[in-house]
Amino acid sequence: MQERENKHLDYDLKMALIGGVAFSSAVSLEEFSVSTPYGDVPVKISKTGKHNIAVIQRHADGSRHIPPHMINYRANIYAIHELGINRVISTNSVGTMRNHPVGSFFLPNDFIDFTRNRSSTFFDESTVHVDVSEPYCPQIRKLLEGSLSKRNIGFSDGVYACTEGPRFETKAEIRMMRQFADVVGMTGLPEIVLAKELNMCYASICTVTNDACGLGKGKTTVSEVLDTLSNIQERLNAVLSDVIRFLPAKKECDCSFAASDGEL
Repeated sequence: MQERENKHLDYDLKMALIGGVAFSSAVSLEEFSVSTPYGDVPVKISKTGKHNIAVIQRHADGSRHIPPHMINYRANIYAIHELGINRVISTNSVGTMRNHPVGSFFLPNDFIDFTRNRSSTFFDESTVHVDVSEPYCPQIRKLLEGSLSKRNIGFSDGVYACTEGPRFETKAEIRMMRQFADVVGMTGLPEIVLAKELNMCYASICTVTNDACGLGKGKTTVSEVLDTLSNIQERLNAVLSDVIRFLPAKKECDCSFAASDGEL
């Protein structure tokens, strides 16, 4: 992997994509490491249409798969900030607690955080109360909805619950969470909060890969999740390409002010 100083990045980057298999078919222009105060982050510069984007593979570390509770979320988000990008789309896998069809998409409009041991803020030395009353960028969400509708791809929206992992949830935990959340995953937090602390636009498109524990037939397996992701990859790439192509340069949201007037 090529090492280079962050300030010498030459590409005009429209946005960042955080995910795993989501954009594997994109044209890769270059791969290098971005240095941050929290560690180095591998970044791939890819091209979709006429636009360059930065891609961070959340679980990738050479040949090792990083489990959700060990991901360096602060480094990933700060690397995007170092590249001068202020718009992010995240791809996530979720289990449904409300009978969403497996293989459909889910657009979170709110979240509940059940993580416990993750570094969840950039402001350990000061107090910043970031606003998350509208955590997911409405402008990007609208474009995601428009693309999914135009392509007749099934989707729904609602509340995302994030657990610590790496284990799957118990039946009792699912019974409790399904009272106030729609889907459950392991990678959405603290990623979105860190993005808001840096006043970024952040939206997520989730793939419903399985029924949550105790709600389907048999136990939840990793192979079941991977099979579903493989089957939807082409549709997901198409939707992401639509959003990147049609996202206007001018922001029409309040995401840039999420951390404004929040410091004590």
